[in-house]
Amino acid sequence: MSELTELYKEIAACQRCELAKGRTHTVPGEGPENAEIMFIGEAPGFHEDRQGRPFVGAAGKFLDELLASIGLTREDVYIGNVIKCRPPGNRDPLADEMAACKPFLDKQIELIQPKLIVTLGRFSMARYFPNTKITRIHGQPKRIGGRIYYPMFHPAAALHQPKWRSVVQEDMLKIPQILKEAEGLGEAEPLEQAAQLSLF
Repeated sequence: MSELTELYKEIAACQRCELAKGRTHTVPGEGPENAEIMFIGEAPGFHEDRQGRPFVGAAGKFLDELLASIGLTREDVYIGNVIKCRPPGNRDPLADEMAACKPFLDKQIELIQPKLIVTLGRFSMARYFPNTKITRIHGQPKRIGGRIYYPMFHPAAALHQPKWRSVVQEDMLKIPQILKEAEGLGEAEPLEQAAQLSLF
């Protein structure tokens, strides 16, 4: 059994916060254990709670379309959330819930070792881009150590507010070039190359 599968079992048994009482299924995440790109959303919704899989509702269908626009499927990437259980009524995750789930997400990142982490929405963005607004920094990659972090609007935002749809689509189209940059981080490439991607 892989370490990731063992982690899923641990998540399934978790009772660290009140969300455990109301869930149908935990939603640990899914994708290849060696994925180069990891998408981190916010929290499971109704359909995710029923199926135990991330991004299976309307936002998930849009995410599939976005992936297809850059020649990928969800089998090529890892998809997870900041928290692993659905908040009641799809409310925002609370600070104590995110804190309870943080070790799980940290472990997933440690095991998968993605070159690029794409944050979807403000709660996953806040892990790496604190004290800022997604409307200001979306589409601007940031290098931390040997990894690149890339903030995007959550696909659901584009469904609720159509004005963001083209923004999300444009931000997604930048990912192949950003991944090329991420793959070069292990080599002695001049930092000037990063400037064209607005790394800050």
